[in-house]
Amino acid sequence: MPSPPPRCFLFLQGPIGPFFAEMAAGLRALGHQTRRINLSLGDRLFWDGSDATDFRGRAMDWPGFIAAYLEREQVTDLVLLGEQRPYHLVAIAEARARGIAVTVTDYGYLRPDWIVLERDAMGAGSRFPRDPAAILTLAENCPAIDPTPRYADDFALQARWDVTAHLASLLPWPFPHYESYLLHHPVPAYLGTGLRLWRRRAETAKAARLLAELAPHGPLWLFAMQMENDYSIRAYSDFADNDSALRAVLGSFARGAPADGRLLVKVHPLDPGLKRWGSRLARLAAEAGLAGRVHLLDGALPAEPAILACRGTVTINSTLAVQAIALGRPVMALGRAIYQVPGLTWLGERDAFWQAAPPPEPHLADAFLRAIAACLHVRGRFYGRPGLDVAVAGAVRRLHLGMVNQPLPDVIL
Repeated sequence: MPSPPPRCFLFLQGPIGPFFAEMAAGLRALGHQTRRINLSLGDRLFWDGSDATDFRGRAMDWPGFIAAYLEREQVTDLVLLGEQRPYHLVAIAEARARGIAVTVTDYGYLRPDWIVLERDAMGAGSRFPRDPAAILTLAENCPAIDPTPRYADDFALQARWDVTAHLASLLPWPFPHYESYLLHHPVPAYLGTGLRLWRRRAETAKAARLLAELAPHGPLWLFAMQMENDYSIRAYSDFADNDSALRAVLGSFARGAPADGRLLVKVHPLDPGLKRWGSRLARLAAEAGLAGRVHLLDGALPAEPAILACRGTVTINSTLAVQAIALGRPVMALGRAIYQVPGLTWLGERDAFWQAAPPPEPHLADAFLRAIAACLHVRGRFYGRPGLDVAVAGAVRRLHLGMVNQPLPDVIL
């Protein structure tokens, strides 16, 4: 394969840590140019300083700044995490107006050790086909997946990087006008997360006991909560928060589920603990006439046993649903998700899901998983080596070859 022509990659905000800086170094080693715009002090801490520009203006100045920058630096590719962040939305619009390729990265649809590299957007904005026939055709050129986890994150390292970056970005200097995309102030969020981590072992054991007690007695369904800071809720659903989604699910469950059915509500392992979900869920269940039939699973209970113990999984658009599809369990997404495909998930009336939803079609589920793995992912992790090294190498290769949203040649998944 001939070497691709050199290009100019502009990096905006990415995963907190050295992932983007190391990607840029890899691309420069292959003959490309790289650029960086720092929007906050947290951004600057994880860049080596080369080819970096600080944007210190107000949000109203950003459109003109980024438009002029793209023109002046002759940028060919824009790389970022979180395409719905306000600064990124503007940059993407200006890039598209100039024919600049946009690549978005984040944690993978597949878990635990996969990372997404996708053209333009993820989730509802993804270019990945939603037509079953197109998915089956695409998968013909995609190898089988080895689901065995290969790499682990270093959670302590991740926490140090995260706290350092977000607290640094609170300082008024040298970015006095930076506007964070976060919903919650970092300090109470970190305090709440710390308390949840301190209680995690006890809560996980409690959740495991509850699951074991309930599994033999009547049908169960699972609702998987998400982080409310996640743009998959904020941009790709009609719900403002988990509370409003829970109200919709509980109302539907009360109307459509068997009288002996029970609903398990799984809290996201990294929920910041700013809401007391135990008391909130009990109140919402009572309002829906479901007192005693709705149960909270907190802690870090692995998803697989909960999925397998239940007849179906409901979520807004969590990637946990991809795991449920892989395990052959019915799925209903309340938001707009990449896996909302006929034959994969329930697309009928919400109240009918509880008794009528079939499992995903095995052949289509296998094709979907192989296609998203081969076209949209690289193996690896953002936090902790050697997974970080593998992720950087895979991402650099995709960008260098211009093969985003395409199967890479000679890759073993």
